[in-house]
Amino acid sequence: MQRHFDEELADLSKEVLRMGSLTEESIFKSVEALKARSVEQANQVITEDKKIDEMELAIDEKCLDLLALHQPMAIDLRFITMTMKICTDLERIADLAVDIAQRSMEIAGKPQLKPLIDIPKLATLAQNMVKDAIDAFVNKDVELAKKVILRDPDADNLRNLVQSELINDYISKDASTAPRAVALLLVARHLERICDHTTNIAEDVIYMVEGKVVKHHLEALGS
Repeated sequence: MQRHFDEELADLSKEVLRMGSLTEESIFKSVEALKARSVEQANQVITEDKKIDEMELAIDEKCLDLLALHQPMAIDLRFITMTMKICTDLERIADLAVDIAQRSMEIAGKPQLKPLIDIPKLATLAQNMVKDAIDAFVNKDVELAKKVILRDPDADNLRNLVQSELINDYISKDASTAPRAVALLLVARHLERICDHTTNIAEDVIYMVEGKVVKHHLEALGS
């Protein structure tokens, strides 16, 4: 019985890993759509989001079944409950990738406002944080989860750079640039929110493994 339960938990990890990979890919594709000014690529992100939504529901159902059938204790209980929370964050991250794709569509037919420099950097950071957070979950790697959390300020800084440039160098100097600038501002905001959700995942990993709550307590990361 225990062996069967362990196999089901291992399968659950694989499903979360797959969902995480699809979510990471959505971020990449949404920013590629922005860079290429491609409505077709943006539509692909929006269409593929349904698959991630379905995965979240299937994983939640499996978690509920495991809780009801096995009544797990201690770390197994934390693993299953944190899996449900993590999948919620992944689904929200995928929704933010859809938001980026929609912003891309808004400006696809308009003249390019500026070369994209900091937004792709922020996107790469977001993708790497998602990948590392899911790897930390699958491998129960607390140290990697801590590294993810400590990278979140980098996302805030990049978002602030994008915001400062667009407001000070474009909107305040030429009001006609506002619609395109606001779309890029929102893209940066969506990417920063992705990093926030990824930080939530990393915090959940630490709780899952150690039973330690680090949310709002960054000093706990050093202990």
